Amino acid sequence: MPRRYLFGAFWFPRQTVEYGLTMDINLVRKLEGTTQRIQWKQTHWIPPAAFLLALLAWQLLAVYSGLPAFILPSPLAVVERFAQALGDGSLLRHTGVTLAEILLGLLTGTCSAILIGYAIAKSQTFERIASPFLVASQAVPIVALAPLLVIWFGQGFFSKVLICALIVFFPVLVNTVVGLRAVPRSLNELMRSLRASRWQTLRHLEIPAALPVFLGGLRIGATLSVIGAVVGEFVGADKGLGFLINVGRGQYDTALVFVAMFSLVALALVLYGVVLYLEYRLLAWQDKN
Repeated sequence: MPRRYLFGAFWFPRQTVEYGLTMDINLVRKLEGTTQRIQWKQTHWIPPAAFLLALLAWQLLAVYSGLPAFILPSPLAVVERFAQALGDGSLLRHTGVTLAEILLGLLTGTCSAILIGYAIAKSQTFERIASPFLVASQAVPIVALAPLLVIWFGQGFFSKVLICALIVFFPVLVNTVVGLRAVPRSLNELMRSLRASRWQTLRHLEIPAALPVFLGGLRIGATLSVIGAVVGEFVGADKGLGFLINVGRGQYDTALVFVAMFSLVALALVLYGVVLYLEYRLLAWQDKN
């Protein structure tokens, strides 16, 4: 005889109850999605409006404050300088150099942080050995460490990548360790009871469980990587957006400084958006549960 469930004063077959619960869950998800779309439609105009108001305030301040253009250029002057730098190819050339440093530094720092973070999460002995060195490395500001790295490794491309990797390393490392240690012990015991190999446990349990926390650290690392590349270029470089800022500052070309700064902001926003997209794609399974 099929199993039945009591709801109120009536008994219903098991299949009917399960179908009704599934329909309720799907209905709730549709209502949540509809609510989010309505909220986005009602508020999507706020960021562009805030940006336009900021530009207007900047223009009014530049015009009516009486400050010379080499101290506070107007937005129109910055746009003109942007078009000039874009036309002669200097902006694209320096942006490409900085972007290459950022991507290689981000990749190097992230891979190193994952490997060392996994070792720390799995071995308390290794954690006791490595933790003092890791904490000490973060106690020294990257601005103080960058000149030494430039002296040791030269003013070329490698020193900038190394500085960028060092500034990315620690936040990704911490989030990797926290994510791996957040895996419930009961799930690890379940995998051992199923005689899963170390690789199977890593692939099917530890990586999915640690991924949300790890991606949170990668968000931080993606934005900090821009700072690392620029700090290295400030110390010593003959190309890159940091070098372009130094040139504009030395020539009192403040509009060029603003152009380089906004280019750095654009790079940081693009990298942050890429990490958000990865998070959306890799964590899509959470919305299905």
